This record gives sequence, structure tokens and C-alpha cells, in this order.
Amino acid sequence: MGAPMAANLARAGFALTVWNRTPGRDGAPLALGAHRADDPAALGAASDVVVLCLTDAPQVAEVLFGRGLADALGAGALVVDCSTTSPLAAQRVAAALAERGVGLVDAPVTGGSEGAQKGTLTILCGGADDDLARVAPVLATLGTRVAHLGPVGAGQWAKAINQVILAGTYLAVAEGVTLAMKAGLDASAVVAAIAQGAAGSWVLENRSARMIDDDYPLGFKIELHRKDLGIALELARAVGAVLPVTALAATFEDGLVAEGHGGEDNSALARTIRRLSGL
Repeated sequence: MGAPMAANLARAGFALTVWNRTPGRDGAPLALGAHRADDPAALGAASDVVVLCLTDAPQVAEVLFGRGLADALGAGALVVDCSTTSPLAAQRVAAALAERGVGLVDAPVTGGSEGAQKGTLTILCGGADDDLARVAPVLATLGTRVAHLGPVGAGQWAKAINQVILAGTYLAVAEGVTLAMKAGLDASAVVAAIAQGAAGSWVLENRSARMIDDDYPLGFKIELHRKDLGIALELARAVGAVLPVTALAATFEDGLVAEGHGGEDNSALARTIRRLSGL
């Protein structure tokens, strides 16, 4: 997700410095004029706004505080964290950055790898009004919808809710496609017929063909979606919400990860539904 997002910023003309935890993944923004930092501290020294897109809270803490990025930022700098973590983790990071005079906007994204490439992500934001206003041009380059939902942590709450809804949608589409196939129907024709009706969804439009073909090229790793569901289930326990569909999806995803499918797109939930149905 981070590489195409950075490429869009470079393409839009931002003076961009990049660094990646995995060497070699920064080719696209570099080809568009971005500069490569030797390490996170060098990135911080060159930046007044830093956009992070990392795996989870431990990686955010490592890059910011373990590898010198936060200390290299000047007072008044801003960090926009597009990683998916927990609201509490975002608030802890915000407090630690505030001690250095640095602000935080938690800004997890949704819209898949396609949205990252096209700049059509939905960005779910928490933070101060002034901070959101300052980074508005950056966020407008990365996505077509930017929602300011409250103080720091609100964006991560919204992302957890997004992942809960997606879990149910993936399961429902997998069940519908499987039912069509078991009935002897042309599942692709059924999907085309219902896609513009009440059953229509991004998942139905963009991921049902993978479920029909039983082929799941990477878009968003199922192991990362499982991580996100863990955050959502923990939050649900904290507030007393019951999420039975999410818990079922998490159980299925545990099985898929154990079978070696964790690196596939999370539409691979259909593997389990198909197998249980004898397909």
C-alpha cells in the first residue's frame, strides 16, 4: 500500500523523501523524483510532514522511537499514520510525539491495493482540526474521501468497524457464490445480475470472480485482515459488544493461515466455504 501511495504524492509534485523497511520497494516513487533516505532519522530530518504506512503498532513504535524518526523531527512537524493499529496505540504514539512538539493524525485507509494505486482510498482520520487542515492536500492526493471522525484514535475505531463489516461481507459473498455453483448456475452471470441490486458491494464487484475461480492473488493479505479482526474483537470486549460473525471469520482465517494461505488476498475466506460445501 505504501509504495503506490508514495508514488501518487511524488506524481502530484510534493517534495518527497522516502524510506522503506523492505529494501527495493521504493522504486516507483524514486522513478518519479522522490529522494531515498538512508534511515528513518534521515527521513525525519528532511521532513515536516511524515506519512507512515506500516504493518502494526510495534512497527510504528520501532520506526518512530526505536530508529530515531521522532527525535529527528522538528517542533511543529506532523506525523500522518496510515497504518492500521488500535485506538489506544494511536493515543500512546500521539502522547509521545506531543512531548517532542510533534502532532499526530491517525489516518488508516480502506479501498484495497487498487485504491492505493489509483489514489481513490477512503481515509479515516482522528486528530486536531488544525492538523487535519494542514495535511489536507496530502490526504486529498491519497484518497477521494477524507473523513475527520474525532480526536486521535477515532480513525482507528472507524477502521476496526470497517474490517468488521468487511469480514461479514466477504463471508456472505463467498456463501452466495458457493450456493450458485452448487445449484449448477453460472455464478458469474448471477453476480452480474445482482450486483446493481440490494446485494451489491465492493466485495461482490471486485472479489467474487476470485472466489468463483478459486484463485486469490494478493490485494490485502488474509494474515493482516486477521490482525485487524483481533483489534476489533479486543475493542468489542472492552465496550461490551458481541460480534459473532467477526469471531467466525477470525476462526476461519486462523485455519487458513495455519494451512499456509495467510499471504493470499482475504477473499480466500471462500476457500473454507467452498471446502465445507464439497467444492
